[in-house]
Amino acid sequence: MPKKKITVEELERGNSIEDKYLEKDELELFLSITKDEGLEGDLLTFATLAYTGLRVGELVSLKWRDIDFTNHTLTVYRTYFNATNNKLKYEVLSPKTVTSHRTISIDPLVINLFELHKEEQDIIKEENGSLYNDNGFIFTTNEGYPKTIKAIAIRLQRLLKKTISTMEKEEKEELLKKVITPHSFRHTHTSLLIEAGVHIKEIQERLGHSDIQTTMDIYAHMTKNMKKEASTKFSNLMKDLSKNLLD
Repeated sequence: MPKKKITVEELERGNSIEDKYLEKDELELFLSITKDEGLEGDLLTFATLAYTGLRVGELVSLKWRDIDFTNHTLTVYRTYFNATNNKLKYEVLSPKTVTSHRTISIDPLVINLFELHKEEQDIIKEENGSLYNDNGFIFTTNEGYPKTIKAIAIRLQRLLKKTISTMEKEEKEELLKKVITPHSFRHTHTSLLIEAGVHIKEIQERLGHSDIQTTMDIYAHMTKNMKKEASTKFSNLMKDLSKNLLD
């Protein structure tokens, strides 16, 4: 019997979302470290993932024509596949589902980073001349090929180590428990949307989930954590009063 192929939604849902995303303060520190110590293209890569919730395959396959600099939108038309991680042997495929083809609004910060990257890429094109394979991709090697997902994952681990080295002991231990991959930024984006009070239907459309149950599973986990944090914050706030009532 052929094995049942696991869908993107099932992979994203997994058994638990726990320990697979960065808290807001962790993301802030990570992006700050990336700004100061990241290699070429790192800040744009991870800021885009965190601010848009794109799948990493969608990110790598982005082309300049997908960005509307006037209206501050980004359209997902395709995804990237590369079984061997050989930069020459990649495939650009249509999105996994109909709902994965979507247009989303993007933050002015990301637009500014795209503009800066375009200027830098144009210089590289000029310097490399005919050696640059220009197919319009945004996230590329110096030869114009799309960056591999493995290369992005390696850059991520480098920056995570640098981030952890700057943390206090308790914070460091918390982050070390987590399994952070490029896909974690998608869950991070979801958690930030929930924290900002965005409606679950809008979150589903922004992430391109065809199955709202996937969004619901993530939403349920995130809101459970937020309720627990709210209870803890309230307890801390009322600590002195509670103590007086018990005396």
